[in-house]
Amino acid sequence: MRKLLALAVTGVLLMLAGCVGSTASDRPLVVVTTNILGDVVSHLVGDDVEVLTLMRPGADPHSFEISAAEAARLRSADVLVANGLGLEEGLQKHLDAAAAEGVRTFVAGDAVTVLPYTSSDAGGADDPHFWTDPAQMIAVVDALTPVLEEVGGSAVAEHAASYRAELEVLDTEMTAAFAAIPAERRALVTNHHVFGYLADRFGFRLIGAVIPGGTTLAAPSASDLADLVAAIDEAGVPTIFAESSSPDRLVRALADEADRDVEVTELFTESLTDAAGDAPDYLTMMRVNTERIVRGLSP
Repeated sequence: MRKLLALAVTGVLLMLAGCVGSTASDRPLVVVTTNILGDVVSHLVGDDVEVLTLMRPGADPHSFEISAAEAARLRSADVLVANGLGLEEGLQKHLDAAAAEGVRTFVAGDAVTVLPYTSSDAGGADDPHFWTDPAQMIAVVDALTPVLEEVGGSAVAEHAASYRAELEVLDTEMTAAFAAIPAERRALVTNHHVFGYLADRFGFRLIGAVIPGGTTLAAPSASDLADLVAAIDEAGVPTIFAESSSPDRLVRALADEADRDVEVTELFTESLTDAAGDAPDYLTMMRVNTERIVRGLSP
């Protein structure tokens, strides 16, 4: 009797476990490539949709890789959200495979007003870093909302309206903050070309970047660095901005070479941090960066 009872209990537990598992898997799945877009998508869909973000906190979007299990889930997604414009270099084969298998794909770069890299060493390629201008992110949210409504229902529109309002507040705050920096001091130097959209929107000059081209996978030559040091000295740049997802040793060496005192300040530009970091979500990241740029360039 005890044996029969044990078997019966086991059977019930297995049945319940199966029910729980099927409930979890019944939620629509949205797979997102970058953690910046992953945060935005999570705000839009709420808890009724599963969001799988492939890029880990602090990773480099140009070079991060995914596991075989993540690649399989990517191909089974109801919707795939990618940045596009050449950003996810190390992931492109998986994105192409998913699209070939019929996975509905939303490319954020298709929703923005695309700018080319302003630097000649980037060869005129499209700049994928549109999120540095919150107005461009608003355009992405507007285009993405109806796509997500198809898997998340009417609640998505309500979430999107709320989040869009927060983006508009952010845009207003950034406009006011940057307006306080004298025009002659709005000069940016970073470790690679990431601020084209911000510069275009808010009136900054891009003096240069340590890493040539539009990807962190490139490498600077000695002459590149010498030319940049000269440009920094000529422009009187007080602060160089290093990105959290890239090593900053070259940036610090560059600051040391300049013929003046130059500070190095970290920004969060291509990746969010984990929850304990200074940039756990897109809105916070943009506010932290704005405050640090204003502090670094103000008289």
